Amino acid sequence: MIAKAASVVHPKKIGDSLVGDVGCALLSENGNLYLGVCMDIGSGIGFCAEHSAIAAMVTAGEFRIRKIVAVWKDDQQNIFVLSPCGRCREFIRQIDPGNLDTEVILDYDKVLTLAELLPYHDWFHKIEPK
Repeated sequence: MIAKAASVVHPKKIGDSLVGDVGCALLSENGNLYLGVCMDIGSGIGFCAEHSAIAAMVTAGEFRIRKIVAVWKDDQQNIFVLSPCGRCREFIRQIDPGNLDTEVILDYDKVLTLAELLPYHDWFHKIEPK
């Protein structure tokens, strides 16, 4: 999946913006592969590669993510795996509560679940008086 994510990285500078420099691959619960790229555009209207891949998945009528990975390449084409940012972690969780079980690929031999990356995902927690 890392190679699939890297295959869509085609950076292009447009004015002060850079688009397509991060690629994402996700495998849905049904076994379908969806790809996306980031759009780093000014005024806060851009989005991460994970958002793009998730939008493609939702467009196809799917909501559960089995695995996901995002990558960036440097000028020498070295591949770097990127952990989802906080916004992406929350986005993945809110698309379907079952996505807390999503496997987030962090390296060829390192995978964590979204729940492990987002341990305090509940918005409130009842405390007992002491």
